[in-house]
Amino acid sequence: MSVQKLKVKQRARRKQRVRKKVFGTQERLRLTVYRSLGHIYAQVIDDTKGHTVAAASSTDKEVVTSVEGKTKSERSHLVGKILAQRALSANVTSVVFDRNGFMYHGRVKALADGAREGGLQF
Repeated sequence: MSVQKLKVKQRARRKQRVRKKVFGTQERLRLTVYRSLGHIYAQVIDDTKGHTVAAASSTDKEVVTSVEGKTKSERSHLVGKILAQRALSANVTSVVFDRNGFMYHGRVKALADGAREGGLQF
């Protein structure tokens, strides 16, 4: 098995372990993160209704203009802040963090820290 396939398989197993325990309710919605090589995406999801309440990514026009020349971690931090603003405008203050099988360090941690600075409670 190639190294890349092994990494994908390991992430899928971590994702199953996390999602088995993490579920968004009306009081605490789920904040989920997806990280690709170049970008990061985050959503606040109401699992009871199956709706996305707020979303932000490093590809948004608002983010792209202000992240010129910054590192990926700094972009992730900014995406977390913007997501928190959008969630607060949708009356969401408390979330449960779903790291989606990604390790909690680097860009994923930077996004979580940015969301906390923006006013979301984990």
